[in-house]
Amino acid sequence: MKNNSNKITLIYVLILMFMAIIGHKLFVFYFPESANESLLKYSYAKDLLYIVFSGLILKFILYQNEVRNKSVFEKSQLTNIEIKESNERYDIVAKATSDTIWDWKIEDDSFLWNKGIQGVFGYKKEDVGKTSKWWFDRIHPEDSLKMSVKLYSFLEQKTEKWQDEYRFQCADGSYKYVFDRGFLVKDASGKPIRMIGAIQDVTKQKEEEQRLRLLETVITQTKDAVMITDIDTSKSAIPNIIFVNSAFTDMTGYPAEEVIGKSPEMFFGKKSDILEFDKLKTAIQKYKECFIETISYKKNNEEFWVNFSMIPVTDKDGEHSHWISIQRDVTEEKEKVKEREQLIRELTQNNKDLKQFSYITSHNLRAPLSNLTGLLNLIEDITIEDPELKEIINGFSKSTHLLNETINDLVKVIIIKDNPSIQKEKVLIKDVFENVFNQLSFLISVNKPILKIDLEDVTILDINKSYLESIFLNLLTNAIKYRDPNRQLRVTIATNVVDDNLIITFKDNGIGIDLEKNMDKIFGLYQRFHNYPDSKGLGLYLVKSQVESMGGTISVASTVGKGTTFTIVFKYIK
Repeated sequence: MKNNSNKITLIYVLILMFMAIIGHKLFVFYFPESANESLLKYSYAKDLLYIVFSGLILKFILYQNEVRNKSVFEKSQLTNIEIKESNERYDIVAKATSDTIWDWKIEDDSFLWNKGIQGVFGYKKEDVGKTSKWWFDRIHPEDSLKMSVKLYSFLEQKTEKWQDEYRFQCADGSYKYVFDRGFLVKDASGKPIRMIGAIQDVTKQKEEEQRLRLLETVITQTKDAVMITDIDTSKSAIPNIIFVNSAFTDMTGYPAEEVIGKSPEMFFGKKSDILEFDKLKTAIQKYKECFIETISYKKNNEEFWVNFSMIPVTDKDGEHSHWISIQRDVTEEKEKVKEREQLIRELTQNNKDLKQFSYITSHNLRAPLSNLTGLLNLIEDITIEDPELKEIINGFSKSTHLLNETINDLVKVIIIKDNPSIQKEKVLIKDVFENVFNQLSFLISVNKPILKIDLEDVTILDINKSYLESIFLNLLTNAIKYRDPNRQLRVTIATNVVDDNLIITFKDNGIGIDLEKNMDKIFGLYQRFHNYPDSKGLGLYLVKSQVESMGGTISVASTVGKGTTFTIVFKYIK
């Protein structure tokens, strides 16, 4: 700049000297009579002095101007450096805090956002609006009115700082919880002209707050006793209690203030299981989950069974911070288990006694009964003249015969019930049915039923052939025996494989059974539903016993006057 001022001064002096010379030349040319040599020299000297003086003045003015401009330039450079550093700090802070910075010029409603609006909320640069309307439109409808009222109330009060929480919409349509803080800028008269704020994404904090609030509700409202302890085992094997819920107080009788700061060892006593206690201590030492069941003691020293769990809790850094214990009074369940075990023992003993009685009845009575039958056979060969004696002997013979049949029936039942390891083999159903058909050929030829046989060529594994024949024989005999005399008997026998089950159905159009009255008795021993003289009420009982002994199930559907359907299901293994 110094060189520029020298050049300007030099040019200025040269121009003035040129103008002075031209002026003198013109003066001499137009006024020769007035010009003399001494006057011209004086005039030259005066003009030269004036030119040099004015040049010096110009040089001074230019120098002062250069000094002033240099000062302004240096200040401007310093300001630019400060602005640049401030912007850099602003960008660094914005990145470090992940805040979204906004700048709202209130008078002309112009809005500026930093890059956080893109990075945090996913908006493209061209999608970001330039007015406050774009901001308000993306506030959740449930929060918009409340937030707007608070913001404009703040502007009216003209305080400097404002903050609020609301949900802000992201570019993908979802919402994030945000914490927004603003600072108000006012002019000299106190009028708000500008507002600068920072939006912080607090979605994770909100979700964690809601989760903790939910957990707190669960802990305080659950009917299970909840106990929280610290992790310090320096004073006792089980860490000290720092929290118990109301259910714990209800279960033990201890209010929170009487147990906080103490070890749960206070609830164990002389009848507590020492092995379970050792198991709990070992788990705590190894920071492992532990579940025990033992006798515990209430405040009034009453014993109760407790199901006790201890679960370690870690903080965000993975360090163990607490233990949570869930406890439940299982005294009632324990008593029921004890009662059930006692009942099982009694039933087992009763079953043994009944089985022994059945053996005595079926075996010990067979010898004298055989003797009676033999004596009666001998008496039949003797001529008895006395009619009363003959009638007595006939009655005695009938009673003996019925008793013999009853003993034989009991023997059959005992054989089935007391034979868990029956012989099993592969059986083809068609072969079994053919054997049954041959045995009942006379009965079938006499009654001439219409038989519809639909048996698949399937093989049943692990089944007793004799039992299956007995089942078919009893069901088919019953169908013929209890036929409707007013219509021809129709019997349908079919098999069907469904998934892993073989289903056998026996359907007839006989007289049927009233299931409303007899459903609970249908498969009972010596249960008869029709007044037929040769009906003993044993067949269906044997059928059900034989089916169940082979791992199957049987069900019945019947309507009086329409017929009966028996459905047998066996596990079918291909």
